[in-house]
Amino acid sequence: MKVTSFISFSLIFSVFLFAACSPNLDIPEPGAGGADFSKTVAVGGNYMAGYQDGALYQKGQRLSIPALLSEQFKLIGGSPFNQALMPDNNGLGLNSKVWESWFISPSHLRYANDCKGVSSLKPVKIFISETEAASYLAGISGNSIQNLAIPFANTVDYFNPAFGNSFSSQNTNPYYNRMASNPGVSTVYGDAKAQNATFVTAWLGMEDIYNYASTGGTSSAIPSSASFSAYLDTILGGLTANGAKGVIATIPDFRVFPYYTLVAWDNADLRQTQADSLNDIYVPAGLTHISFEQGRNGFVIDDASANGSVRQLHSGEYITLSVPLDSMKCEKYGLVYNTIKDRYALDSSEVFMIDAAINAYNAVIIQKAAQYNLALTDMHAYFNSVKSGIKWNGADFNSTFVSGGFFSLDGYHPNQKGYALIANEFIKAINTKYNAVIPTVNCIECDGVLFP
Repeated sequence: MKVTSFISFSLIFSVFLFAACSPNLDIPEPGAGGADFSKTVAVGGNYMAGYQDGALYQKGQRLSIPALLSEQFKLIGGSPFNQALMPDNNGLGLNSKVWESWFISPSHLRYANDCKGVSSLKPVKIFISETEAASYLAGISGNSIQNLAIPFANTVDYFNPAFGNSFSSQNTNPYYNRMASNPGVSTVYGDAKAQNATFVTAWLGMEDIYNYASTGGTSSAIPSSASFSAYLDTILGGLTANGAKGVIATIPDFRVFPYYTLVAWDNADLRQTQADSLNDIYVPAGLTHISFEQGRNGFVIDDASANGSVRQLHSGEYITLSVPLDSMKCEKYGLVYNTIKDRYALDSSEVFMIDAAINAYNAVIIQKAAQYNLALTDMHAYFNSVKSGIKWNGADFNSTFVSGGFFSLDGYHPNQKGYALIANEFIKAINTKYNAVIPTVNCIECDGVLFP
């Protein structure tokens, strides 16, 4: 009897001790704070649309930044978020090399032979004919669209009715036509304003700069910061006129993206005999400003202002990932006879313009965030941290192409895990600004780079 009493007392004491030592998990209830998330609208370009792997496809849209945010907003009174979804996950992308094909599929990692017959894993995409693209270009009917982020749309395009015309070689953006309330008459801005949203998610200005940068500075010039400011002022003023709150993001540095850094300017690694052979071609031709030596050398690019309209790249200049890589490997592209075309390189003057535009646009964005009482997400700082390396759920992420885990196979747009990480930065900014309690995203279904 005494033993039983002792055991009972010990058990009771142990339970009491365990209860006394258990942590008091005081998890705050989700709350909207000073914002209303009952009806949201998103405006922006490629990133907000969910573009990745060089194309727009359904799963990428369902796991886009505004779509991921809308799921969290549902915890605090948000409603369903309508998007102009692609019909499947095959998707449709715009090819930067339109002389090959207007449209491409998303890239996938596949084993493929290079020009030397060596098989290795590489991003592979296929060309899509205009006939095959028809199902992806068909208009969307039904509920009004809340994700008005249009891939490759400059800010000025938000006010152009012709931007909603059906696709043609003169109008190379088919994405707004699919969702326009009245194609050829309505505008992206008008459709966004008609949503009468209570909360706005905006990331504008990226395309104004990166449409120029991605083509090596050969497309239309970057709009002035004054022009960007005026258009942004109209967009934000109209979308918040009814008292709506919102969040807006700054623009990252181009040096974060593998698209601009993977192919180094001086990756022409030569033996002495190879350097001598190249010098024997250039020197007799009077192009003595081009010279090669053993080791790493700058590739040769077109430059109308240089002697002979060619010169070597130097430090601080960049080659885009759209450059013909097989030709560089097997046909001496960028070394002799075939110099790197302007559309594949950013020279120092173009780099200067891009840097100046990013700084000026970000100053505008910061000012407009304060003017319209919006939360501000500093994506310029965040992408720099990604470049240095970050952790999420115990996993490492950085900006390294393929293996870094953040960017998709086009080297510019994030993959789905990357977009989830970005969505969490938006949530942190919203919570801070509006004293809201919105849980961050834990996107189990978000894909990284998929290996075969």
